[in-house]
Amino acid sequence: MLVAVAVLFGMSGCTLQRAPAPGRLDQAGFQKLIGTFTDGVNSNNARQAADSFTEDAMFSSPPNPQIYKGRKALYEFFGGEKGRPKTMSILWHHLLFDPATQIGAGECTFTYQVRTHGMVILRIVNGKIANWREYEIESRMNWEEMVGDNRF
Repeated sequence: MLVAVAVLFGMSGCTLQRAPAPGRLDQAGFQKLIGTFTDGVNSNNARQAADSFTEDAMFSSPPNPQIYKGRKALYEFFGGEKGRPKTMSILWHHLLFDPATQIGAGECTFTYQVRTHGMVILRIVNGKIANWREYEIESRMNWEEMVGDNRF
């Protein structure tokens, strides 16, 4: 009987969903983590944004040599107790995640005093962001103008 059920599942293309291993994210977990981080940034909640990172996280934006190291430094970077004086905004256009390597990437628009469009690549460790590296270009154009006809 069990063999017949297994064969039917296999023939129908059904697969059983498994929970990710402890400390590892699946696609839904990654989306939730990035959503929590983004909500923190967009609401000027430095604690919420920083708590999305590991204690020893590293955050960089090459070629800028500044690397923020650790959750405490990121908390201050995101505005600390008082928040930033102006509103920050992150709008994600695409998010990708490989559960096997726990590496994610996204294309986004970031606004704070100026508008930038760019890419972020990040590594997840134990359900938190351990490494964040972003590449961005300043532009007065909105996203649709920036990408032109090469939209997807």
